[in-house]
Amino acid sequence: MPRDAQGLAVTMASEEAAAAWDHLVSGYLGYRADAPQRLKALLAADAEAPMAHVMRGAFAMLAFNRSFVPPAREAAEAAARLAARATPRERAHAEAIAAWAGGSSEAALAAWRGILADHPRDVVAFRLHHFLAFWMGRPEEMAASAEAVRPAWNPEVPAHSAMLGCFAFAAEESGDQQAAERDGRAAIAADPSDLWAAHAVAHVLEMTGREEEGIAWTSALEPHWEGGSQLVHHLWWHRALYHLQRGETEMVLALYDQRFRNLASPLVQSHADLYIDMQNAASMLWRLRRLGIGAGPRWEELADKAMARSGDILSAFTLPHWMMALTASGRWEAGCRWLEAARQAAAGEGAHATLVREVALPVCEAILDHARGEPARAVALMRPVLGRMHRLGGSHAQQEVLWEVFLDAAVDAEDRDAAQLALAWSRRRFSAPPARRIGWAAASAWVGSA
Repeated sequence: MPRDAQGLAVTMASEEAAAAWDHLVSGYLGYRADAPQRLKALLAADAEAPMAHVMRGAFAMLAFNRSFVPPAREAAEAAARLAARATPRERAHAEAIAAWAGGSSEAALAAWRGILADHPRDVVAFRLHHFLAFWMGRPEEMAASAEAVRPAWNPEVPAHSAMLGCFAFAAEESGDQQAAERDGRAAIAADPSDLWAAHAVAHVLEMTGREEEGIAWTSALEPHWEGGSQLVHHLWWHRALYHLQRGETEMVLALYDQRFRNLASPLVQSHADLYIDMQNAASMLWRLRRLGIGAGPRWEELADKAMARSGDILSAFTLPHWMMALTASGRWEAGCRWLEAARQAAAGEGAHATLVREVALPVCEAILDHARGEPARAVALMRPVLGRMHRLGGSHAQQEVLWEVFLDAAVDAEDRDAAQLALAWSRRRFSAPPARRIGWAAASAWVGSA
């Protein structure tokens, strides 16, 4: 039986198919835009390889788009059928994808944990677990997984640098900025094109208030990003955050139009409503809006995408961003209809529906109410869910915009106690105090004058 680059047995028809598998995994780990083409090459080499269909299902689910769930389920069924003659590890992978496509993220995480307990070098199980735990707001689980498998990895094992990038991001989201920077920089030293490691260090530089270093870091690595996927857009978004903190709003808009929301880019056009791209765009325009910087027609484009995805609740963290676009473009009635569609979609059982219903939708409703001139009601809606907002997913840097929503509502409602909650969150997360952070300083001074 062939083995993959990490030495794990793979049910493949030939060594050629196993090489195609390794090429696919490398593209997935490296956030290469041609990863779907690599999957097609694997299927051409061996249409009955169970792990090929596992990845077909995973790629569908990674998009957080409800229209992709039926093909994900079909791929999971094919994987299960073909895995009946495969290794127990591959059967567990098929079960994980079936669980995820079936709406049970908890079962998927458990299946990947089980795989890693026996096969700590299963880089696909690790990365899928890493991804889903992150978007479920569980940095503690990301860190625990990294700690558990780390002894099995060393520089002699292929994909070691990619694992270092994951270790770095898990550490950053868990608050260990020193370890995150160490591992992230080591990963980049081994592979300058590692987008996830570049991203982990970008987070460290944002959270520790080192904007000039952040601009230099991303600028120096940009030549290595050719052929990258939408994660490149998110790295440009990080660069825009550095410029925003420096008050360079014209540069922020230039990065928006020419980099992470360049509507002429084939990569943007191919997935114009991808969750991470929509988060990048809406959150940055929202930050600029708070500073009095107009966005022109940019909000309209995002609002159109929001309405087209009405009722799609797969990405809990994206939902408030859709509502930002609707309210910022003045579509309040459309926002009400969108909110009702989301409520209906979240009416079922299950942990995700409950999270959306109990946390994401109150935040969305608060954004709408504040826009309609009811800041006190917005505060009342958000205050009970502040302690659970991180479970919507997203990094500390991404979550900041939700706290800014709450802060603005508190200020407009003249609720100093509520504003203090937001300011306390900022002090815990960022090295620079709120008084020195753009978009927070005025509220900090207002609370301090009480």
